[in-house]
Amino acid sequence: MTQVNQTAIEGIYEVCIGIPEPISAIQYWEQFGYRIGQVGELSADAANQLYGVNSSLRSIRLYHQDADHGLIRLMVWQNPTNRGLGTGSMKVKGNRWATALTADALTILNHAESAKAAGWDIRYSNPYWEIIYNKERKSRPFIDPAVGVREMLLLQPLARQVLFQRFGYTLPHYGQINENSAFRTSQFTHMGLIVQDDSKEILKFYEDVLGLLRVRDDVETSYESSLAGRDLFDLNPGEKFIVTAFDDPRSSVSDFMAARSGRLYIVRFPEAINLESRFESAQPGSLGISLYTYRVRGIEIYCDRIHQSSAQNITNIVSNEFGEKSFSFIAPDGYFWTLVEDV
Repeated sequence: MTQVNQTAIEGIYEVCIGIPEPISAIQYWEQFGYRIGQVGELSADAANQLYGVNSSLRSIRLYHQDADHGLIRLMVWQNPTNRGLGTGSMKVKGNRWATALTADALTILNHAESAKAAGWDIRYSNPYWEIIYNKERKSRPFIDPAVGVREMLLLQPLARQVLFQRFGYTLPHYGQINENSAFRTSQFTHMGLIVQDDSKEILKFYEDVLGLLRVRDDVETSYESSLAGRDLFDLNPGEKFIVTAFDDPRSSVSDFMAARSGRLYIVRFPEAINLESRFESAQPGSLGISLYTYRVRGIEIYCDRIHQSSAQNITNIVSNEFGEKSFSFIAPDGYFWTLVEDV
């Protein structure tokens, strides 16, 4: 059997969220269709070995219907290291956010406006109209179908979310909405991070070392071309960013109907723009979204591959809080990752 056949990686498995206490977080995410799954603990010494955090840890994995990706891991640190990214700007290195499909963006907006009026620490945008596919297609308003999405930002101290609602099309493998949830949302369909790398060298790690499928590349968004991009990422006139997307290898480069959720969006800003670095606020020990995980088969082979790459701070393979083989590392772009064995 070849090394390729012994290994496999899928879409992003979990979005890990540091929280001070679990009850309110569980209640919040239940509104988006999640439910309690596994619960596990690590001593401070064991957490330090895997996550580099000298604090005991209790984690709760939240499931979403029968999804095998886009799950949530709530991480209750006895001694959190910092308050996390909070409601700060999306235009920073180290940023993380998670996106889900919804069938009811207006209900989410209603709640966001009510929270703002009640004095909550919250930042949100209106649901902007965006055409994702066939941007060049000419359609006649009020005659032809409107094919696109409404996309909105929702930032809170412990949650950095983007919600989108589709109009005029469906993708069978890209988000399954829980119709019984209050906000009629899917599992997380894609997760993002911000880098600066004009050469695109650090992108090769995700393709060549992790084995992900590069499905979209060099998709440019500018202040002038996108109201949503302008608002969500605090663009100034003349500024732009470029998106590259990495998928589960079972996805497709050429057939967008075969696209699978669990996608990693890497947003590249030109090196000429001065971006603040917030990496220390978005790694294990931080409150809020602070880690993504992938589930892999052949974890020892992945560990060897990553040792041969330019990744840093690679840990030994140890048991995580759920008793699963895991190891962590910092990718060449500065982001902290954990791989979990798929058994």
